[in-house]
Amino acid sequence: MTQLGQYPPPVRTIVHLSDTHLLGDGRALYGKVPVEERLQRALERIEASALSPDAFVFTGDLTDLGEPDAYRRLRATVEPVVARMNARLIWVMGNHDERAAYASLLCDAEPTDAPQDRVYDLGGLRVISLDSTVPGYHHGELEPAQLEWLASVLAEPAPLGSILALHHPPVPTPLEVMSVLELHDQPALERVIAGSDIRAILGGHLHYSTHGTFAGIPVHVASATCYTLDLGAPAERLLSGVDGAQSFDVISVYADRVVSSTVPLAAAPEVTGFAATYRPMIEGMPADVRLEQLSSKSSKLNLNEAAASDV
Repeated sequence: MTQLGQYPPPVRTIVHLSDTHLLGDGRALYGKVPVEERLQRALERIEASALSPDAFVFTGDLTDLGEPDAYRRLRATVEPVVARMNARLIWVMGNHDERAAYASLLCDAEPTDAPQDRVYDLGGLRVISLDSTVPGYHHGELEPAQLEWLASVLAEPAPLGSILALHHPPVPTPLEVMSVLELHDQPALERVIAGSDIRAILGGHLHYSTHGTFAGIPVHVASATCYTLDLGAPAERLLSGVDGAQSFDVISVYADRVVSSTVPLAAAPEVTGFAATYRPMIEGMPADVRLEQLSSKSSKLNLNEAAASDV
């Protein structure tokens, strides 16, 4: 395939989803939000797209109450899509999850109340799933033993670097009440990962998409597939969860950078565009003609896309 711009295709692509909050028996969250349907919509969007992900990473709150049936339904919904797309599936613990059920029903491991930390290799790109949960609570913490484990993992750099995935993202939030439930003692984590080969940090928990830096590392927080928190809610609302604006992120890992792109779950009506059948025509153009046709304001492609087939 002809490279059209300055950058080659990413060396790895990750679909980043978060906060599915599934319930047993397919129940609606708060009796209003069909969370299983919302997840299915996301997966349908991904599978119908031109994306070719190497992995799906779900950054926590996979279930709402940690019910065994919810974990079974989650696997039954997600695994066939991941298999058809020939990708890896990576789970991360969230504060609404329960460690024993998570370990046994998602990871096929012995049920345990120990932290659920794991390492995955995506052809040289290391993904570290770090359990930031505190049993019985909604805020995040990391035990000293977890930080020691993380330091030992990072002691040897991975060929393509590392991605750290955890539920509680180490970024500030404009929703002050949510800051009570943030990852505590973030400097302890910063001391471990500063100067490491971690190229990006993926998180969830906040139910809206946001980005920042931590220890000089980009942080990408995916919104939720269940419901989102409205940053533009009226001032009289301290917190406002809405059934709308759900999305997932696409993490594109290049040789020298990582790019995060947000994709809404709800497909909108197309008002302009080109069919995929146009690509061979565009690739077949000499570079100077291609630039003229795609960049010039007076080209047929830009004045009237219906006339593009005549180019």
